[in-house]
Amino acid sequence: MLGIVAGLALVATPVAAQTPVRGSAWTGSWASAQQIPEPNNALPPEKLTDATLRQVVHLSIGGPEMRIQVSNAFGKQPLRIDGVHVAYSADPASARIVQGSDHRVTFNGSDSVVVPAGASYWSDPVNMAVRPLSSLAVTMYLPKAPARETSHPGSRATSYVVQGDHLADADMPDAFKVDHWFQLAGISVETPGPAHAIIALGDSITDGHASTTNGNDRWTDFLAKRLQAGATTRNLSVLNLGIGGNHLLTDGLGPNALARFNRDVLAQPGVRYMIVLEGINDLGGLSREKTTTQADHDALVAHMIGALQQIVERARAHGIKAIGGTIMPDGKSGYYHPGPMSEADRQKVNAWIRTPGHFDAVIDFDRIMRDPKHPGNLNPKYDSGDGLHPGPVGYKAMADAISLSLFH
Repeated sequence: MLGIVAGLALVATPVAAQTPVRGSAWTGSWASAQQIPEPNNALPPEKLTDATLRQVVHLSIGGPEMRIQVSNAFGKQPLRIDGVHVAYSADPASARIVQGSDHRVTFNGSDSVVVPAGASYWSDPVNMAVRPLSSLAVTMYLPKAPARETSHPGSRATSYVVQGDHLADADMPDAFKVDHWFQLAGISVETPGPAHAIIALGDSITDGHASTTNGNDRWTDFLAKRLQAGATTRNLSVLNLGIGGNHLLTDGLGPNALARFNRDVLAQPGVRYMIVLEGINDLGGLSREKTTTQADHDALVAHMIGALQQIVERARAHGIKAIGGTIMPDGKSGYYHPGPMSEADRQKVNAWIRTPGHFDAVIDFDRIMRDPKHPGNLNPKYDSGDGLHPGPVGYKAMADAISLSLFH
């Protein structure tokens, strides 16, 4: 162990040779993890039939050209999209676009694209220079609703739906509003020099639960701002692949972390680094609704460590530096009501994460975020109020405590 730097434990262990994605000059600037939306988060089919959907996303790095990835990852039938436009958002909390910034997006030279069931599809390059930390409005026209929606419910950003083809409209004042993303998975940019992506693989804490809707104040957003402020780190993007309610071991809200690893980590353009912050839902879910034994807890810890080890090994095999985030305390959670056995499990998993050689480096979020007087609880100044999730102040503290030397 090299010690703690602003709450960060650096582990001096060999890392597999790190090389950019071969044959590609593209780097992800924004991404979201895809899932099947729960019924209360899905749109009724009539809303997405003969419908224009405008969605606002916030980039990390910029570049002279960009590409958009649409997704039908969980669709049951091919998905037809009869037009996509992209423009600068005039206001992240509205459907307005900046006048004169609207660009048509093509797929293999065509305005329309048919995305096979279970697949995602990258657009042609769009000759639109995009600024780092800017917000874009991506607008798509759907002639027919997806047979099953592919979505990211935890967008913390408002999307806008109107009937008919309104791809180039400057505003949609009468649109139906919903705080989810649909059929949209990524934006990549071409950069003039080498650039690399940092993947944040996690649950609702990474997804940004209790952050501000349309405020872009998740911990990943704050990290992206820090990177852009440094002359030597402006070539690093941050891709938030968190899913609220996600587990290491079982499907919850979205596929488990191992099941989605290929799509959400390995398939991201330009990925070089990965921060993993997963496991609190596995720990809390074990005893939330049933009586458990010590053997149950021992088995859970062993299985969680096994899953984390698999994630590290698969990342290293692809030249990705695997950075482990220790699991933050939840002692005052009104949802999980963790007892001494659950807290002991958390300590055991965190001890494994901190052990040199298991990850390539460690961000000790537990030490950063815990209450100094009651280390089993979140620090009150960072707690959103539910004992489990930080608020924006806490998310900023998480990002500020990450040593940028990890990404050199």
